[in-house]
Amino acid sequence: QVQLVESGGGLVQAGDSLRLSCIASGRTFSSMYMGWFRQAPGKEREFVTAINRSGGTTRYADSVKGRFTISRDNAKNTVYLQMNELKPEDTAVYYCAAGGNSAVGVSPRDGVYAYWGQGTQVTVSS
Repeated sequence: QVQLVESGGGLVQAGDSLRLSCIASGRTFSSMYMGWFRQAPGKEREFVTAINRSGGTTRYADSVKGRFTISRDNAKNTVYLQMNELKPEDTAVYYCAAGGNSAVGVSPRDGVYAYWGQGTQVTVSS
């Protein structure tokens, strides 16, 4: 079983930055593709970004491209989400996800990821 624990959420103003972290345990971290998803009130969960095992390949939703950066430190079993130029529409619960396989690669589909964290709230005020 894999445990994922997110941290770093909070209340910020538009234009500010935040860095989310997700620490994994229970399985070799470097064997897993990692992703970040988010869910705003009244909306479905949506893909934000994902990264492959080595960190050399990433994928972003169009809505965050150029503002958000995903990275990972396999020595620390941690994946990060650096969020810059935050907007009110970025307000959501952000979830870390783990799993995937080389057949699907860096995927935006949530069904690819077998393990999920509990989420961390990000609120951006205007």
